[in-house]
Amino acid sequence: MTTYAQSPATAGITVVREPGKPALVHTPAFDTMAEAAAWLSAQLPAVQAELHRSGAVMLRGLPVTDTETFAEARDALIAQRAGYKEKATPRSDFGEGVFSSTDLPAAQAIRLHNENSYTLDFPGVLLFGCVVAPETGGATTVGDMRKALAMLPQDLVDRFAEAGWLLVRNYSDLAGMPWRKAFSSDEPAGAEEYCDAHAIGYEWLDEDTLRTRQRRSAIITHPVTGERSWFNHFAFWNARSLDEDVREVLTETFGEDGLPFDTRLGDGTALTDAEVDAINDVYQAVTLRETWQAGDLMLVDNILCAHGRESYTGDRKIVVAMGEPVRLSDCSPTTAPSTTLYGR
Repeated sequence: MTTYAQSPATAGITVVREPGKPALVHTPAFDTMAEAAAWLSAQLPAVQAELHRSGAVMLRGLPVTDTETFAEARDALIAQRAGYKEKATPRSDFGEGVFSSTDLPAAQAIRLHNENSYTLDFPGVLLFGCVVAPETGGATTVGDMRKALAMLPQDLVDRFAEAGWLLVRNYSDLAGMPWRKAFSSDEPAGAEEYCDAHAIGYEWLDEDTLRTRQRRSAIITHPVTGERSWFNHFAFWNARSLDEDVREVLTETFGEDGLPFDTRLGDGTALTDAEVDAINDVYQAVTLRETWQAGDLMLVDNILCAHGRESYTGDRKIVVAMGEPVRLSDCSPTTAPSTTLYGR
């Protein structure tokens, strides 16, 4: 374990680093959340400096006991809330911009990904909070995407830098996310209007099934630190990354073109299994994990750091708030967003 004394950038906090774990800050003990929020506000510059250094910072020792006290901590750490667009995972909405991290089953692990990497604006910061710690497992995993970019095969990096990545989604009531929920609209015209405004190509397969295509940059530059980062859902949603049995059932049911999510290189090229595996191997290599304790917070820079979830047992209530929205256009994308397979 390495403990870093205060520096000019992080005066007021002491950061503990251990191999395989995110940066950890033990906070003073507070009797009330109001006192804790005041301390968080005073230490915000130091926390932000560490966030830019490490990509993720866990804060331990705060009196976060429910969604209300979590929201107080959020307001001390995040100046501007960010919305959840083009929804892709089931979440419970607790109000005031506080959500469950995900409502996917406990047995299902979630791979590393950057929140809303497929949208034209996305949260710059995520704040996770532990209201109820799981019995076993259930860590919110994180991984530095600056390191991931440096570790990926250079030929793959060059291809993604030139072509970007393509996301194909099929919205239906049978699998994945229904389009009404994803686009927060009950009318097809509302979904179409959103797609037209956000560089998303679309086609209606029937009145309840919508297929969309969007090309996005796979590599972007952090607008504050100036560092390049691997920022996409390519491997996360690639059919190769599905459990083999799940992939077989989905393909037999919906066909290869009907999967809820699938990805390609931005020019429409499918990567080989070995190439997708190489990306997932890098994600695994950079993964950090720390067991949740009740009251913990974890602040994540969504550009510098990806996040995921381990499977777990027992009750688990991890909440999340999103903030400090960032526009893709402010991140020097290597490819321009477009609506079709080949960017026309």
